Amino acid sequence: MTKFRTDPQLTLPFPNPDPLVLARDAADFPYADHPRLRRTIAVVSVPTPIKYWPRNDRPRDKLLDRGAGALTNAELLAIVLRAGARGRTALDQARALLAQCDDDWHQLGVLGAGDLREGGLGPVQSTQILAVVEIAKRYGEQEFKPGEPLRGSADVYAHFRERLAAEPREHFYAVLLDNKHRKLKDVLLSLGSLTASIVHPRDAFAAVVREAAAAVVFVHNHPSGDPTPSKEDIEITQRLRAVGELMGVRVLDHIVIGKGRYVSFVDDGYW
Repeated sequence: MTKFRTDPQLTLPFPNPDPLVLARDAADFPYADHPRLRRTIAVVSVPTPIKYWPRNDRPRDKLLDRGAGALTNAELLAIVLRAGARGRTALDQARALLAQCDDDWHQLGVLGAGDLREGGLGPVQSTQILAVVEIAKRYGEQEFKPGEPLRGSADVYAHFRERLAAEPREHFYAVLLDNKHRKLKDVLLSLGSLTASIVHPRDAFAAVVREAAAAVVFVHNHPSGDPTPSKEDIEITQRLRAVGELMGVRVLDHIVIGKGRYVSFVDDGYW
């Protein structure tokens, strides 16, 4: 699609001229060859709106005709964005946003509103993306709800994996349990740097005492994606267990979450 902008003060040979006329190309522009217009038409190339594309190429119609599985990542994201901006279609914007994230949904999931705005999205489109990402996280989680009994490390991993797997910083949580190992609540103990999370036993057990918990499972993530416990992880776990024994609180496990997998100190022999 091409935009032809004319001089609004020019007397044109057709009635009620619109200073901005849309046409497919120069040949479609009314009176484009008129000698008085040749030097007054500014041609700016803009993408053809998606609504003018063939039905098979339009993401929304493609989804309706062939199902969501037939769409590319960019086409799915374009449907969420709904409209383009700054001379780009919604599909152009979706491709640019995915390129920013290396076509990785997990990287998209950790972008904040500021990151999305810097990527060229407006406030409405940014909130649409953030809402869809949060829905996806909640859908992917198998929530370990308060009152439910702990059956094993897999319950804790399923509860935290979508929330923590792609986080760029370490988060250290305590899952508080009663004397029958039923869940009371999750408590965020520490929010660390890009490479480390600092938690002190005093802070960890302050939450335990406050909620009158009888047992606890500690959980944290490795932003690198590799859940193998570090030397520091092993040392802090030993300290937490020692403090728990003094206080009469059972430390049942420490779970480290990576990308697509996890390590349980109990199940994997670090206890």
